[in-house]
Amino acid sequence: MTVRRILFALALIAVGILIGLPVARMGQPAPESVARGQAPFAPSAVEPEPIQIGPDEDDEEALPTEEIPELRTLNRLFTTVASRATAAVVYIEVDGAEAGGDPFYGPRTTAGSGVIISPAGYVLTNAHVLEGGRRVTVVLTDKREYAAEVVGRDPTTDLAVLRLLEVGVGGEEPLPVARLGDSDQLEVGEWVLAVGSPFRLTGTVTQGIVSALGRSVGAIQNEVFIEDFIQTDAPINQGNSGGALVNLDGEVIGIVTAIATDDQAGVSQGYGFAAPANLARRVAEDLIAFGEVRRGYVGIQVGEMTAANARERGMDRIAGVLVSDVYSGGPGARAGLEAGDVLLEVNGVAVDATNRFQSRVALAQPADRLDLTIWRAGERLRLQTSLVGYDDPGLQSWIAGGAAPPPSPRTPAPADIPRARATDWGVRFRDLTPDDRRTFGVASGAFVEAIESGSAADEDGLPRGTVVTEVEGTVVGSAEDAQIILDRLAQTDSPALLRVRRPDGITAFYDLLSPFVE
Repeated sequence: MTVRRILFALALIAVGILIGLPVARMGQPAPESVARGQAPFAPSAVEPEPIQIGPDEDDEEALPTEEIPELRTLNRLFTTVASRATAAVVYIEVDGAEAGGDPFYGPRTTAGSGVIISPAGYVLTNAHVLEGGRRVTVVLTDKREYAAEVVGRDPTTDLAVLRLLEVGVGGEEPLPVARLGDSDQLEVGEWVLAVGSPFRLTGTVTQGIVSALGRSVGAIQNEVFIEDFIQTDAPINQGNSGGALVNLDGEVIGIVTAIATDDQAGVSQGYGFAAPANLARRVAEDLIAFGEVRRGYVGIQVGEMTAANARERGMDRIAGVLVSDVYSGGPGARAGLEAGDVLLEVNGVAVDATNRFQSRVALAQPADRLDLTIWRAGERLRLQTSLVGYDDPGLQSWIAGGAAPPPSPRTPAPADIPRARATDWGVRFRDLTPDDRRTFGVASGAFVEAIESGSAADEDGLPRGTVVTEVEGTVVGSAEDAQIILDRLAQTDSPALLRVRRPDGITAFYDLLSPFVE
């Protein structure tokens, strides 16, 4: 066949197609019949065959779950613990935080987590979560939302306590309450869950193990800090702060406080740190009762032990902490402690690092007795001591590096110093003297001269002999200032948050419930 014949045949085929198109269209239904709902083509009567999804039931490679019930049991354990833990872990939003505020939009809003520890509405969290905030809102996993007030903060441990307002109003359901476990029983390798609100993702649960105990990582920005952290590899990020570290018994054994981060990106490096529950419980109890933490002191200085220290003292291994100084006349000295002793145990618990020693003492209060086990001259000895408070004059002088002065009463203020009448809260103020300003390290404020027995100030634990520097965020310049602000709040039946400076230089916060005004 020539090329000319092939081209001629193709031309005939094309012409046939063009002629056939109108004929084919003539066999189709009219457009109006299609518009009336008539199908242009008859539907097929053949049903599609079902398609199998997944393997055959008799597939030998399918996971034989019936042969490993332990995994099912473990799975149920994790889900049960997670469900209980998330119910008692709350989302905290803090409005008006000053640090990092935008000059155009104003103060920023920060977020964190917290743990409900009491049916009365007390929530344990981190002090840094509440830093600089004016208004605190707490949201539960069941969407209940509460305004909250700050009961107290402890910068030494970076722990704080909130109280939910209007709890139980209107016959609502009781609050879910976490059970605090015994963190002294923790062991490295235990499974734990971290529960909180990383990046505002509320009710987030992650899983890991206890990676180490007794860590001190310099996370608490305070001159006197107590760090005895539980380290975990459970994923923890910004917003987890104040949340719970939970064991497989469903107990909160730590309050998440810090993470190891890349300073450039602020991203977690896979390790988080939690304050042990025993320490958190002790701090919470004092903050709720007194608005501050009342700590006891042994009156000694300790340092880390070295291999050389151990050899010099005839020890077969490195253990304990080295007593480097003892306050003469203090609790340690009265118990018989001497510089050069090795302190091995406090109340039967080994203390192999200075932070572990500080943490054990921090569990006690002034006047509590401690059992000490020491190593001296090749043998173990048992001693007992009773702690003193931070305001002990001899302890203060020893800390300052001087001789211990005999205790003496505070010099009374001159009679001509302006005083204010007692407020409705039952507190009487006077203006500061030059001596007060030096003693408390403040430029202004109102000295708490007297507290009426049975008054609101007495019931809420405001201590006499302190200086009020702010009331509800307003700077107090004089006794009259403090009285005017409190009188105004009393007339509206509002609570009053007082910023107070103590003689030991520590700033504390006291929340006074407003007295009822007729």
